[in-house]
Amino acid sequence: MKLILIVLLGASTFAFADHHGKGQSLFNGKDFTGWKVPKDNIWWSVVDGAIVAKSGPRKRGSNLWTEKHYVDFDMSCEFRFDGKGDSGVFLRDGGQQIQIGISGSLKRDMTASPYISGKGYPVEAEEKKGVKGVKNLLKINEWNTLRIVAAGPVYDAWLNGVHVMTYTSENAKEKGPIGLQLHGNKVMSIDFRRLTVKEIEIPSPTEVPTPKK
Repeated sequence: MKLILIVLLGASTFAFADHHGKGQSLFNGKDFTGWKVPKDNIWWSVVDGAIVAKSGPRKRGSNLWTEKHYVDFDMSCEFRFDGKGDSGVFLRDGGQQIQIGISGSLKRDMTASPYISGKGYPVEAEEKKGVKGVKNLLKINEWNTLRIVAAGPVYDAWLNGVHVMTYTSENAKEKGPIGLQLHGNKVMSIDFRRLTVKEIEIPSPTEVPTPKK
């Protein structure tokens, strides 16, 4: 009897749909406990229970990283901006992120799409099948909810409760921190709040018998 392996990673949208929950808070609403703040910080502050990122006078960018490193996780946050910024959430390193706002290279909104170093935007988030972009889901100057599941190399994203993207990265890191981006060369600001993360376990490949002929 032959055995075959069923790999479940490609089905992350369904396999992890029920993992979403409150999880552990990444931000206490008061200070940057649990985060690595740049030594020369002029960008990041806490205002009214939210992380506020603002460009400095020289338009230098900055990233804010969690102290803890994660393998597979289901994270959520709320973000608010004026629709003109360039930001995102890094997944385990600075070369893999889920975009928020205007792409510097494409000059249009790519919110919830994956940006992969060396590849650009390999897929674009879709508010519904066949309709690229999320302009009808994104709320400008209001709070939006972004949920990201990183299960091995497979990334899934939800914007305001709607699943908009699945992508399998060829060079995803196995483990690393979660990061928030404030892109350089722009005058911009963006707010984050209610950041949570839930570590998940990928189901082991399942062995099933090949049907007898």
